[in-house]
Amino acid sequence: MVISKSNYLQYLKHPAWVWLEKHDKYKLPAIDADTQAIFDEGNLFESYAEKLFPDGVALEYKTNGNFDFDKYKILPDVTKKAIEDKTRVLFQGRLEVDDITCIFDVLERNKDGTYNLYEIKSSTAPKKDHEHDLAFQTIVLERSGLNIKNIFIIHVNREYVRNGEIDHSEITTITEISSAVRSIIDETAVNIEKAKAVIESVEMPDPSPRYVGLNAFGDWLKIYKALNSNLDKYSVYHLSSPGARRIEHFEDNEIFSIKDIPEDDNLTVKQRHQMQTTKSGERIINQSEIRTFLKTFRFPLYFLDYETLGGVIPQYDGTRPYQQIPFQYSLHILESPDAELKHKEYLHTDNTLPVNHLINQLKKDINTKGSVVVWCEGFEKGCNKTMAEFIPKDAKFLYNLNDRIVDLMTPFMKDWFVDKDFFGSASIKMVLPVVIPSLSYKDLNISGGITAQRIWTETIIDGKNQDNKEQIMEDLLKYCNLDTLAMVEIWRILKDI
Repeated sequence: MVISKSNYLQYLKHPAWVWLEKHDKYKLPAIDADTQAIFDEGNLFESYAEKLFPDGVALEYKTNGNFDFDKYKILPDVTKKAIEDKTRVLFQGRLEVDDITCIFDVLERNKDGTYNLYEIKSSTAPKKDHEHDLAFQTIVLERSGLNIKNIFIIHVNREYVRNGEIDHSEITTITEISSAVRSIIDETAVNIEKAKAVIESVEMPDPSPRYVGLNAFGDWLKIYKALNSNLDKYSVYHLSSPGARRIEHFEDNEIFSIKDIPEDDNLTVKQRHQMQTTKSGERIINQSEIRTFLKTFRFPLYFLDYETLGGVIPQYDGTRPYQQIPFQYSLHILESPDAELKHKEYLHTDNTLPVNHLINQLKKDINTKGSVVVWCEGFEKGCNKTMAEFIPKDAKFLYNLNDRIVDLMTPFMKDWFVDKDFFGSASIKMVLPVVIPSLSYKDLNISGGITAQRIWTETIIDGKNQDNKEQIMEDLLKYCNLDTLAMVEIWRILKDI
């Protein structure tokens, strides 16, 4: 079996990952719509990065944007012919040698016959796995007879501000990582042979998370749990942020349930609290800290949540890559402890910068006094700061909101309220169904912020989904509404405690 650079990176993340890809790929999770949207964003950034090489020649292996196996199969021959013709810059060529293959992003021929290799990534800086990716590519290209001189990452310039059409030279940054790549070439050659041996094996390697590499613990743990669907709900694999070394420790000592972890085990505070609540079945509730915390709330209470857009390619003038721009909010209002709960909301439905319209409505809905209750204050404060930069005349109003913000996540983040079924998380998605089972995101068509961002962008900016736009807008309102209603009900639970 031929190993691609994607296969090689799978091997580095976990040997069982590449084995499954080659032998039983349907056990791996399918790419969902949110993940595909991230890939699509990367492809869009790639199209701008390629403009840095105006004389580049693309060697296609897709038809109408879809993978074409017939084109892929003959691509090495097409690539070799282009190299023999001394084409100065090639995009998306493929070479195959010694049962390893790669598709490179950009190959640039120098005057002395050597080549520069570029990898395009939609991150804002080079990462460790990029070095391994390019080390693999370098081996394939050099074994194919090319002399690779310099190695680069083309990545996103996060400080770029859009003004009119996207400026490809400004939105991109080129960073040389030749030394870092060269330093792991020998290691990569050895690992390639190890990866081949794994693929040729008839048995899957031990899938334990203890063997995870390349900081892929969280990704592999999801796969591991899917492979072991009968795993006990309170197994050590459900411990909060266990890490590969801790899993190794548990397995070596035959500790497989959180209940069996010794009291003197070297756990983090959050892990220890999770262990204690799992063993006892009782919640940890620090009434004193919760009482002191709630005394900081000032009526009226405004429970606020934003939904934002923010992809790699800024959509509107004045915006930057990955900048989170609110397009929607939900606001539940309690004038006093016993007052009737009120609800206000805003959803931008035009393909224009939402900020001014959203602020104008928010100023009508929130007065200048009272606590602004959020979940994860860093995000909401960041949104207000961003909007203040866009609309300076409203900066005073927005910074006043920030001064009044109270983070309802605090009691859960600081372990003043711990339930075994939070599994060490302070996410509202984990807290809500435990403390208020009657409220759930599961029944919603949109049940997460990433999905909300993707669907709003597709519908409003890209012009898709127009036949069911009205339903989508209703689904967005329902989702954001539940976020703030959840905060109201969790606040009431805390108040009762």
